[in-house]
Amino acid sequence: MGELVVVRHGQTEWSVSGQHTGVTDLPLLPGGEDDARALRQVLAQRQVTHAFVSPLIRARRTAELAGLFDGKVHTEVAPDLVEVDYGGYEGLTTPEISDQVGYSWSLWSDGTVPGDTPGETLAQVAQRVDRVLDRARPLLADGDVVLVAHGHVLRILTARWLKLGPETGALFPLATGRYGTLGHEHEWPALTGWNIGCP
Repeated sequence: MGELVVVRHGQTEWSVSGQHTGVTDLPLLPGGEDDARALRQVLAQRQVTHAFVSPLIRARRTAELAGLFDGKVHTEVAPDLVEVDYGGYEGLTTPEISDQVGYSWSLWSDGTVPGDTPGETLAQVAQRVDRVLDRARPLLADGDVVLVAHGHVLRILTARWLKLGPETGALFPLATGRYGTLGHEHEWPALTGWNIGCP
């Protein structure tokens, strides 16, 4: 039985500044590209058969540099892996949002508000990642499945893998250019590795 390898894309300008980056389609910084290239070594040591990649350029470029579009792995773009739609909070940092609302804001307890886009609830994101997991689970019989996406969506996906509510994604911070592994212990879904840096 294989594992899910969940990969957060490399650094972008906004990930460095702490701005919430949902639908804004930013490229990787040079350091982010280096992180993605380092991931190629990690994945080469695993039996990867399939990959699903967010359509946003920062995730697609990470997957490309990691070798997932080289033809050795069945890779497809998965719109359900896009980052959380932050709505009116897009492009803002957590301190800026907290100043705006007048209290210490958290995505995990306070959610989003409409802006140029409608924003999303954690439950809506959970529905998306549940669809990804439904597709990925049967593929684990043949090897590992890689998911390349974004910080918050992957944290919610991890919570759902563990049969937890989406708000418990708060417990699984995942830095840019890092990955985690989701597998089983005695047939029960388990977190087998987390926030691992590439060599």
